[in-house]
Amino acid sequence: MKLLHPVKTLLDWLPDLKREVWLLAAGQLLLFIGHGFTLVYTSIYFVNTLGFSPTQVGLALGSGGISGTLGRFWAGNAIDSEGLGRRGTLLIAAVIAALGSFSLAFASTFPLLVVGNLLLGLGISLYWPATLSITTDLTPDEHRTEAIALTRLADNLGLGLGALLAGQYLAMEGSYGALFICKGLAYLVFGGVVAWTIAETRQPHTASLNVLQSWGQALRDRRLLTYLAANVFFTTYAAQLSSTLPLYLANFVPWGNTETGFSEAFISYFFVWHALLKIVLQLPVTRWLRSVPYVPILFGSLVLWAAGFFLIWLVGLGTLNPLILILLSLACIAIAEVLYAPSASALVGELAPVTLRGIYFALESQCWAIGYLVGPILGGWALDHPVWLGTNFWLALVLTSVISGLFLLLLRSQLTSSEPAQEATPSSSS
Repeated sequence: MKLLHPVKTLLDWLPDLKREVWLLAAGQLLLFIGHGFTLVYTSIYFVNTLGFSPTQVGLALGSGGISGTLGRFWAGNAIDSEGLGRRGTLLIAAVIAALGSFSLAFASTFPLLVVGNLLLGLGISLYWPATLSITTDLTPDEHRTEAIALTRLADNLGLGLGALLAGQYLAMEGSYGALFICKGLAYLVFGGVVAWTIAETRQPHTASLNVLQSWGQALRDRRLLTYLAANVFFTTYAAQLSSTLPLYLANFVPWGNTETGFSEAFISYFFVWHALLKIVLQLPVTRWLRSVPYVPILFGSLVLWAAGFFLIWLVGLGTLNPLILILLSLACIAIAEVLYAPSASALVGELAPVTLRGIYFALESQCWAIGYLVGPILGGWALDHPVWLGTNFWLALVLTSVISGLFLLLLRSQLTSSEPAQEATPSSSS
């Protein structure tokens, strides 16, 4: 019995969430293992193996933001509709994302590269609003940040495992195309988990607004709009991790373990370190900060993002040990993401009326579409023009954090002056 005591202690410590939330997290773990297969290596593959320029790859990756923007507008209505609801939207997302992954496995021309990213962007645009809506539906307010933290834990664990396995596979001269096929299969497996284990969570509404009235009501919420303005900077930063940074480490750091930078295997170790920190810290930090208001947490995350990019800028100067700087920068960014993800999504869930939850999360997800549209294009262009920007791109990102910080200060003021009902919930105040 003493041997089982640590296990019982761990189970008692885990958040008290519904069975469906745990099943959804298990499905996400499988999905993000597949996603991790290509997260770090996509830009390296298309530039170094297929011969596209960094600008072309940035444009192709950014095209997913275009389809993602359109998809999120449709997702907001589909998630709240009687026809599809949360579950149906999630199933469609899995199929479309799988088709996009299969297309990228055979993308030998620029048009096919764009088509694959368009499909993948559309699938992701439906996936996140539906997932967050289901999680919010199934979780009471006091456990919402921990429920969202659990989904992020599954994501990070999957990404870390996927990146590590892919790095070792590529080190044995494996095929990049096979990784995209495995990614597509992971989306289909996730769809199967949803189909067989998750019931529809949308609650019937006795009265509802038409489409234009619903979107109009959401877009008149000044608190939401201010949050979205700040959030688009966070998502643009996140896009650099999967698009610009891997290519930068592979081709623009001459003091790595290759002539131009670091090998794919070495880069996989960096991102496994990044993912491991998020896995270890996500639930403890979220629980520790459960009573802290959302805006200060987001502000702390922003400061850490800026610190991480500043350290990456120092890597390009070559004056200090690049290994230590990269590990420190990814540690700062990992903690920034741990702080950001649960607080950001929980804040949107709290601001959203029940009847407009899908639309609010769709608007929040639009920030990711914009970030993944603008981020790869800017990063690819910067790497293609080292004389004009190059390494200083990371310093430019640090400077943009000031703008996002001003929006967060405005949001804090708006939350403080909002209706008394909000003051009853400690986490919603500033």
